[in-house]
Amino acid sequence: MEITLSLNEGLAREFKIAINASDIEARVDAKLNEISKQVKMPGFRPGKVPISVVKARYGEQSKGEVIQAMLDEAAREAIESNDLNLASQPSLDITAYEDGSDLEAKLKCEILPQIELPDISALSIERPTLPIDEAELSDTMQRLASENSPTVEAKKGHKAALGDVVVIDFEGSIEGVPFDGGAAQDHSLELGSNSFIPGFEDGLVGVKAGDKTNIDVPFPEDYQAAHLAGKLSVFAVTVKEVRTKGEPVLDDALAEKLGFEKLPALEEAVRNQLSSQHQPALRQMLKKNILDQLNEQADFDVPPTLLSSEYDVVASSMKSEQGIENNHDHDHDHDHDHDHDHDHAHDHKHAADEGLDEASKEEAKVIATRRVRLGLMLTEIGRSNNIKVSEEDTKRAIFEQARNHPGQEQQVVEYYQKNPEATQQLAGPLFEDKVIDYIVELANVTDFETNIDALYEPEVVGNSSEAKKPAQKAAKKPSSKKATKNSAKAKSEKDETGSDVAVAKKKPSAKKAAKKAAAKKS
Repeated sequence: MEITLSLNEGLAREFKIAINASDIEARVDAKLNEISKQVKMPGFRPGKVPISVVKARYGEQSKGEVIQAMLDEAAREAIESNDLNLASQPSLDITAYEDGSDLEAKLKCEILPQIELPDISALSIERPTLPIDEAELSDTMQRLASENSPTVEAKKGHKAALGDVVVIDFEGSIEGVPFDGGAAQDHSLELGSNSFIPGFEDGLVGVKAGDKTNIDVPFPEDYQAAHLAGKLSVFAVTVKEVRTKGEPVLDDALAEKLGFEKLPALEEAVRNQLSSQHQPALRQMLKKNILDQLNEQADFDVPPTLLSSEYDVVASSMKSEQGIENNHDHDHDHDHDHDHDHDHAHDHKHAADEGLDEASKEEAKVIATRRVRLGLMLTEIGRSNNIKVSEEDTKRAIFEQARNHPGQEQQVVEYYQKNPEATQQLAGPLFEDKVIDYIVELANVTDFETNIDALYEPEVVGNSSEAKKPAQKAAKKPSSKKATKNSAKAKSEKDETGSDVAVAKKKPSAKKAAKKAAAKKS
């Protein structure tokens, strides 16, 4: 067996492999002899089958297995003896072979570049902070008081309106037959709370204490109780009392109602909740500042195969955002473990960028190149500093995923237990976050105050001269009335290295903020 380096250019390596016909024949004969000792064939005693018969039956199959094994050995020797760090799955093709003649093959490899890492301690990183908006805090506290204000009995003859509370007895029936769970007495219902099936609360707008009425409402087609879904129901309702909300009061009684000793404790809990809602976006801005610093010092070639794969991902995302339909299935699993198996050019039929104009294609290439470079740099920083994702880290991530699906926790855990690839996909972002934390710990970090508009403005790639990143939709700025329920439920989007990061959603209501604060307190 002879292995010769035939190409050493950039990150590309090619080897010519020559295997003598006599070596192949010797290996095939040895394999057939082994088979003859074990094979059972009609008319022959075990171990006594003539080699000619064995060769006629198993000769071609054995030759194929021998050639495959010898090629694998040659490829492994070429890679190991030259200490190659592969960026993708190598390709191995037979270029010449006939029975009885020598075999010639070509091994094509793509290696990872040599990455000169920057001095992390010399990096200057800006870390954003966002002070609490006192007006937002005041508005949230006022809404808490309003949503939890005490009710008082309405004046005689008062007609119930949205926001009022009615105390009712009711019984529901379908075609005159009462159904389980359809009746209650002295039930307090806030009109407009949407706690009953659609139409029920609307049917009580305008009622007065002492009224009796029937409300005809259909159950939704997708109602959770299948035997009721889509059926028309009639609720016989007796209105015992109508109550209106009193004036909202911010006092210790409100705090106690929500599980806090005094009003200052409630205010502090709400302040912390309002602050935590922006942490995913602040983390993303910090991460982008770090990636910008690394990208400025990233001066190395990127493996064409990795670039090709990432380009397809970006181009497909751009097409989706531009409303360009894909006329084919062109799915790619993408991560940064550098074990890709893509051996194609972008001019192949039905390319991922089909339909994009030249400017968009160039933009996709810039984005893909940046992503691959940054992914390789973060991987190398982690490798050289022995940063690893532990089994406990992965377990915590799985349980976090399970918590995001109430009622299906066990199914989520079982899914990851049965799908190692899905578990590995969780490990990627965990590894990246560990590397980012490592950089923050060593770099020169300066805090600066940002604002809501800057924090949630559309992402850009690199510096101001580069185009907006198409593969990540801009995070929507939380409104003054809503905020993220919590960072664990933040929207997962692709970041600039291709892995998942959290992008803030909308703000929760003041009531939810207080409930969450109370839960943390307990």
